[in-house]
Amino acid sequence: MPVDSREVLLYGAAASLRLLLFTVFPGLPNLLAGRVEVSTPVTSFKRLQEGLFLYTHNVSPYDGGLYHQAPLLLPLFALLPNPSYYPVATNVVFTAVDILSAYALAQVAQSGSAAVSRLFSSSRKELRWSRTAIAAGFLFNPFTVLTCLARSTSALTNMFILTAMAKASQGASITFTLALSFAAYLGMHPILLFPPLLVLLYDARAAKTKSEPNAWSFTIAHTLGLAAVCGTLLIASAILTGSWDFLAATYGVRLLLPDLTPNVGLWWYFFIEMFDSFREFFLGVFWLHAASYMPGLTIRLHKQPLFVACTLTGIFAVFTPYPSIADAALYLSLVPLFRHLFPLMRYTFVASAVVLYASFLGPAFYHLWIYAGSGNANFFYAITLVWSLGLSIIIGDSLFAALRDELDVERPELRGKDVRRI
Repeated sequence: MPVDSREVLLYGAAASLRLLLFTVFPGLPNLLAGRVEVSTPVTSFKRLQEGLFLYTHNVSPYDGGLYHQAPLLLPLFALLPNPSYYPVATNVVFTAVDILSAYALAQVAQSGSAAVSRLFSSSRKELRWSRTAIAAGFLFNPFTVLTCLARSTSALTNMFILTAMAKASQGASITFTLALSFAAYLGMHPILLFPPLLVLLYDARAAKTKSEPNAWSFTIAHTLGLAAVCGTLLIASAILTGSWDFLAATYGVRLLLPDLTPNVGLWWYFFIEMFDSFREFFLGVFWLHAASYMPGLTIRLHKQPLFVACTLTGIFAVFTPYPSIADAALYLSLVPLFRHLFPLMRYTFVASAVVLYASFLGPAFYHLWIYAGSGNANFFYAITLVWSLGLSIIIGDSLFAALRDELDVERPELRGKDVRRI
């Protein structure tokens, strides 16, 4: 896909901004890497450095109990100079990750899959922003910039998620499978994006070949392909570390939540207050709740698979155990793809105000709790509830708009009329 001069200028400006901030404020990356809003126990660059130190000294990176990230990240970052002394190479890598993410997002916007699919065409499909504007919204989103400056490995997960979306919208089976496998390997929860993105891939392949592939054979082939690539990554990880202990230290930590470091999510405070006898039950309930959205949304909105996948990223930003502003940045950058739904959304101002309110007060409340000593954990948890409320309003409002858009196509006589589901 050709890249026009405006996009080159955009990518150059975004890269320059990041490298300038890295250079002018050399202490900023370490400061942000210690912020609980930006870095979590499973994405922290500081913890990656801890694991890298052990790895380069021929010690298992999981012996220290601090490193909870994928093993294959270690040989990748071991190729780079020590960021404590020569940070330029690491800074360039994370800047390049953001640029590649924006390019993948631009490809998704270019495909038009947000408003038109094999089974559905919005009556408002002419309302859309250009791929350059969508990419700019991602690159200059303050949450995206802060994630890049903190060098959180969430940026890598987001890049693979966006690449999987782009390749699914283009009907590229192999690269889609590889990208989603890497995303699931790094973050685990992106595996839930497989069903809606498989539907999107099926639609794109059907449009490409002018004939519909057999649905069962298509599903089985891609499921086996995903399992094979994920299995290969896990086997390579076991060979690298010399054992399967990394499974408990990476995916086990996400599933069982042993590290209750505060974050912008809903889990940590709840499980701090939880009696140990109820812990396993509520872990199952919380994970079942987080995973339960995927089947319902995929079935009900199977005509709009890209919308389902984007909505799930928003749900991940609220209901997964270790979310950060990187997850919110991904979701908020995908929402503009659905420009045609904006006229149908009802609470845009309220949602925007709540997210901005929480964004500014969150760091203040954390400071009052940890540093000033004039608050407690309730201060910070209360503002994370407000943050989650703002994202939930956007998710719920966009779902209403998508369902109303479908209704306007199916029942044109009801367009513009107030409709209530009973």
